[in-house]
Amino acid sequence: MMTVSELAKQSGATPDAVRYYTRMGLLTPTRNPENGYRLYQPSEVHWLRFIRQAKSLGYTLHEIQEIMHDRQNGNSPCPRVRHILERKIVENRKHLQELVNLQNRMEKALLQWADMPDGEADDPSVCHLIESIISP
Repeated sequence: MMTVSELAKQSGATPDAVRYYTRMGLLTPTRNPENGYRLYQPSEVHWLRFIRQAKSLGYTLHEIQEIMHDRQNGNSPCPRVRHILERKIVENRKHLQELVNLQNRMEKALLQWADMPDGEADDPSVCHLIESIISP
């Protein structure tokens, strides 16, 4: 049995992460009846490493919880894992395109503003630079 600190050290996580994952129900310690400390089985090291690997692939803690639940219920989580990642790839591509479009608008605006003077504090506009941009 391991304490929070020992589990964190063996898995490469922080003690705060161990406590947080425990509150979420991703890790299931027992309590030491003498002092109330949480005690973790050695198998929790594997679960904690799994959580960290899944997070590194972009899975949310809620998604990881569903994956772990599938596994604990004797079902293969692999179909869910694939489906989630396929969906995230589509979402990421859309988000990346939105960021590229934003970057292009920002660069275009900066070029357009290159020869424009700064506004004066008593101008009726808030900032004529931004107001000079034609909405897409």
